[in-house]
Amino acid sequence: MKKLIMLSLLGLMSFTLQVFAAPVNINTADAKTIADALTNIGLKKAEAIVKYRTEKGPFKTIEELADVPGIGEKTIEKNKADLLLGDAAAVPPKPASEKKTK
Repeated sequence: MKKLIMLSLLGLMSFTLQVFAAPVNINTADAKTIADALTNIGLKKAEAIVKYRTEKGPFKTIEELADVPGIGEKTIEKNKADLLLGDAAAVPPKPASEKKTK
């Protein structure tokens, strides 16, 4: 019984880690990392992302992912919060009213 409970807890913890995966840099990550981190992106689609990036150069915008065969707008929208183009998450610009003036 204890083993069953322990296995259940381990399974639940691994699911939780998958749900709260860290954002992935689509310009540097390998296909497996991309597939593991994103929703509705399996290994074949992740390989297509890496192939596109290799042939065309790094992605300049997240929306460019729609140019990859098999990646649609809905998939991009579902994963937007988990996609990075550089080392750090994109921080939206502050509204003009919050910017400091000199």
